This record gives sequence, C-alpha cells and structure tokens, in this order.
Amino acid sequence: MSTEVILILLAFVCEVVGLVGCLLPILPGPPIACVGIILLQVAKGCFSVPFLIGMIILAIVVTVLDYVIPSAGTKKFGGSKLGAWCCFLGTIAGLFMFPPLGIIVMPFVGALVGELLNGTNLNESLRAATGALLGFLGSTMMKAVLCIAYILISIIKVV
Repeated sequence: MSTEVILILLAFVCEVVGLVGCLLPILPGPPIACVGIILLQVAKGCFSVPFLIGMIILAIVVTVLDYVIPSAGTKKFGGSKLGAWCCFLGTIAGLFMFPPLGIIVMPFVGALVGELLNGTNLNESLRAATGALLGFLGSTMMKAVLCIAYILISIIKVV
C-alpha cells in the first residue's frame, strides 16, 4: 500500500473519530477531524494554504464555543452570572465525571445549583438550567455539522 493511500485512510479515520468525538466529550471532535484535512493535504496537496488556515481556525473557534454556548444558553433563559459560571464549571466537570453522560448532565446541574445559590426560585432555576442543556445540544450540533463538512469536503477531493 502506498504512503498516499495510507495517509488518505488515516485522514478519513480522523474525520470519523472526530465526528464520534462530537458525542463523546473525551475526544475533541473538530480538532481531530481537522487533522484529517491536514493529512489529506499531505497526501494529495489538494487544498490551498488559506483554506487550510480557515479550517484550522474553524476547528479552534467551534471548540472554544463548545465551552461557551451552554453558559450563554443559561443567560438567555434568564440565568444569572453565577448560574452561567456554574454552568461553565459543570461543563468542565462533566468532562471527567460519568462520561459521556456527565457532559450532558453537569452543565444543567451546574446552572441549576448556581441559580439556587443565587437565591433564584426553583422554577426560574430550572428554566435557566434548561437553557444550559439547550446550549449544550446546540453546540454539539454545531460541532457535528463542521465534522460532517470536513468529511464531505474530503470525499469530494478524493473522488
């Protein structure tokens, strides 16, 4: 098997693992999928430098937003700054607790606890925590769309 074929196969493996990483918080999905694009460039030289830089920047931005969006969802649904910060801390804690369920549950729990500590009543606290959950689901969808785009771009370039 030639080096080019091996690199192309590795590129697609990275992209599929990246897509799976959108659902498994242990794996940083978009950066892994972006490595696939870079491997494809090494194998075939099929992308321009500005395109590659754009893909790398997108992977970084989406990865950062993945930590920010659940907190923003908390605030959008009436949460306080404390609720948003606790949501963020819950997101980080969720990376290490009860994977993969922890990354879904902990932003919600963090926002809920933050709101209750802030003196917010239970109904409003639950509303803010729901915003955190919706923010998490939105950021997961954003990551998945980017990884699917990487896969489709690679298929177009290889075929």
